[in-house]
Amino acid sequence: MIALLRKVPTLSSLRDDQLHCLDGVRDFHVDTGEVITRQGELAHCFWILLDGELRVHQKTAEQNNLTLAKIEAGSTFGEMALLTNVPNSGSVEAVAPSHLLELDEEQFWGLMTSCPEVRKAILGNMAYRFQKLQSTTVQQEKMASLGTLAAGLMHELNNPGSAARRAASQLRDNLMRMHELSLKFKERDLSKEQKHCMFDMQKQALALKQPLMMNSLDQSDAEEALAEWMESANIENAWKMAPTLVSIGMTAAELERVKNDFDGPLLGEALGWLEAMASSMQLVGTIEESIGRVTDLVHAVKSYAYEGKGQKQTIDINNSIHATLIILGHKLREKEIVLEKNFATDLPPLHSECTGLNQIWTNLLDNAIDAVPQHGRISVHTWAESSKADTKNPHMDLCISVSDNGSGIPLESQEHIFDPFYTTKPVGVGTGIGLGIVQRIVDQYHGVIRFSSEPGNTEFVVRLPSDNE
Repeated sequence: MIALLRKVPTLSSLRDDQLHCLDGVRDFHVDTGEVITRQGELAHCFWILLDGELRVHQKTAEQNNLTLAKIEAGSTFGEMALLTNVPNSGSVEAVAPSHLLELDEEQFWGLMTSCPEVRKAILGNMAYRFQKLQSTTVQQEKMASLGTLAAGLMHELNNPGSAARRAASQLRDNLMRMHELSLKFKERDLSKEQKHCMFDMQKQALALKQPLMMNSLDQSDAEEALAEWMESANIENAWKMAPTLVSIGMTAAELERVKNDFDGPLLGEALGWLEAMASSMQLVGTIEESIGRVTDLVHAVKSYAYEGKGQKQTIDINNSIHATLIILGHKLREKEIVLEKNFATDLPPLHSECTGLNQIWTNLLDNAIDAVPQHGRISVHTWAESSKADTKNPHMDLCISVSDNGSGIPLESQEHIFDPFYTTKPVGVGTGIGLGIVQRIVDQYHGVIRFSSEPGNTEFVVRLPSDNE
């Protein structure tokens, strides 16, 4: 035994008579696969590996075993958990038949007290292991951040990519419809007045770079009035064309004037041409917005990687949310969701060097869409109010609320919803990264995000200082 103990670096400096402080220790053997100590248990022993080989492994959140270290003959272990009084960070398992000595807590502290040289060696060994563990933890955090970033990027790219593909497909349909209408116009002998009228309507459709922004009630009333007028004029697809025509500012009164220049089915064809033209322009805008979103995401990744700051910019929050609603429009239509918009007309602009606002709206709205049932309701509200948090430097806060009438967030899940990779959605639906991204971006803007949730009413409120210095 003395010869074996001499091979242990921690004990090699002791004289033969000093080695007798190990009298009474447990001398035992283990076979391959046997576990000496388990992850999460409190430590009660200190071990000396005289012969054989062990490995330290840790079970991850995905239930995989991650090897942290190997323990070779002549090594001691267990001192870190005993000295820090924390549970074992991993399990120790034999990978070969092994011979060990085991000291209980009383024997360990007796050894530390009576043998200064051993105490010095054990503390030095512990400092080395702690430094190595810290380095491993930092590396794991870096890899986790990289994984989160990559997963988040794929999650965020999905919406603008899908929107651009869908818009391109609809644009192709519009071009075919305009081609068919052009052939019909060719067969008809249009008067000079009719040509001028169509030119003026086309000019109006091309003048707007983006659809008019209206509150939900005003928009609904305008679409209903226009659709009813077109139905009374025997125009096909009246309810389908009304939203696009309203978005370029067309009213029943204007269409009444157009009706004076066109007779019979020619009026429907002219309005069909106008709607296809306006819709095509909006689809081009959607494609540009989607590609711009992808570019912004790439820029955000580069900024994240190099920790650089962007240029100071002025952002209209209402326009930012409106663009996101366009991107997610297909998901709203698929579930026939009632969207209530209440945008403050006097909302101050946001001045900031940060990026990522679109990610906030995308994640909050995407979660709301997934939460509500078919024919559900989502409400988006913006307003400004004086900051309550900073009384020394008063300023205006921009407030954004996204609420839905879904089933709500379970009470036991509410404290975890901002944790990375935590999700209440079914497997394959939720990534568990969205709200973690939202909170990180809100923090970058020196803002706060709060939520309340109960069955039938979940609301997220984001507050952002209007001037981010």
